[in-house]
Amino acid sequence: MALDQDRLQEFLDLWPADQAATMHAATVVVGDQLGLYRALAEGGPQTHEELAAATGCQPRLVREWLNAQAASGYCEHDAEENRYSLTSEQAACLADPSSPTYVAGGATVTTMCRTF
Repeated sequence: MALDQDRLQEFLDLWPADQAATMHAATVVVGDQLGLYRALAEGGPQTHEELAAATGCQPRLVREWLNAQAASGYCEHDAEENRYSLTSEQAACLADPSSPTYVAGGATVTTMCRTF
């Protein structure tokens, strides 16, 4: 089968964004399953140490997780105070399983990998 190089490149250009989205979905699963989003929504603006203490998680790993969330727009970061928070909209989508806009649970499905 002959390959059209332009169409091949067009298809390959889809991959980086899809891969990045899938990889970020894994951080959403972590935040959901460890209760990080819920604790952040309930506790208001927090440092990474405060969120780690509230959830029983390791502070350095919580800091890395929070920085990834902030870089992706999944939480807010006040650099002056070095505190992280969720907007009401972010909380509705990531921290409240009873919300009709809750999407965090769906990230589990997108990150599952199984060999058949």
